[in-house]
Amino acid sequence: MRALVAVEAGEPTDVLRLESRPVPTPKAGQALIRVKATPIHASDLHVLRGRYGFSPRFPAVGGHMECVGRIAGLGPETEGLRVGERVVAAAVPAVPGPPAAGTWQEYLVADKRRLLPVSDHLSDSSACQLAVNPLTALLLVTRELDVRPGEWLLQTAAGSTVGRLVIQLSRHLGIRTINVVRRRDAVEEITALGGDEVICTEDEDLLQRVAEIAGPVGVRKAIDCVAGPVGAQVSQALAPGGEVVVYGALSTHRQTDPAALTIPLQARSVIYETKAVRGFWLNRWFGTASPEDALRALSRVRGLVADGVLSIPRGRPFPLERFAEAVSLAEAPAHGTKPLFVFEDGRDEGDG
Repeated sequence: MRALVAVEAGEPTDVLRLESRPVPTPKAGQALIRVKATPIHASDLHVLRGRYGFSPRFPAVGGHMECVGRIAGLGPETEGLRVGERVVAAAVPAVPGPPAAGTWQEYLVADKRRLLPVSDHLSDSSACQLAVNPLTALLLVTRELDVRPGEWLLQTAAGSTVGRLVIQLSRHLGIRTINVVRRRDAVEEITALGGDEVICTEDEDLLQRVAEIAGPVGVRKAIDCVAGPVGAQVSQALAPGGEVVVYGALSTHRQTDPAALTIPLQARSVIYETKAVRGFWLNRWFGTASPEDALRALSRVRGLVADGVLSIPRGRPFPLERFAEAVSLAEAPAHGTKPLFVFEDGRDEGDG
């Protein structure tokens, strides 16, 4: 089978090689998946650079997040699944936990407890992006912050994939959102998507606008994907006793200086207003959640996507041979389209 392999840590286009590898054999409790489509996430590229929360043992097949495919074989004592069944594989390595197979290959072996059956009505493009960003949005809004109907939720990077999903989910749940964007031309788009309020840091003061919008009651719950000074402002803008969950650090993605990878919080605000700042990382959630809880959460996401509550933008397909072009698209600022590696003939199954 073909596999896209990083020979060592480094810039993806420098270290990735297209190789031929033997098809793996599933063991007890495992299934062999014939991959149909798998996305290229920014985090996949940071793993290859050695700048993520875990590092694989090189050489390593790329893609440490998710894919969709069909079951091509079952290991012994693997019940509840059948050959030919279409499944999403949540290939996010649990931390702590065993390593998971990379998805940028034609076949991979996965634990059956990480496989979610999906209907043929869901497109490959949507199905292969089901297990990371939509799940992250659901967990942040419900499990991490338990935002209630009518409450305000403040979020940065509202135009990101997770940010857009948070807006859609919040509208469904009756939650009001204050959405922070960097560019003025993004405001209209976020409003059209259903964001209740939009703050543009290009020409608006975040603290002042939050105070104007939320009034004396203020905002007590926030999610941040930017970190740096913007993350610090989000914390400062919260009402006393408020909480911000940080799940990304977009402001630091190309930084190599550890001193730049910070959130400069105001000590007086944290101490005297008893605010909390904590992190969320999907890998660590998979490391602490039971397999049953993980599948339940994934099943809920599948239902929200199937019902049209959550809309996953259509990705752009690439064969493995064009990996340099695909990686370049994934790195392009505001590209708006998720590159996907597709296998077989590249057809997109389903009409969704």
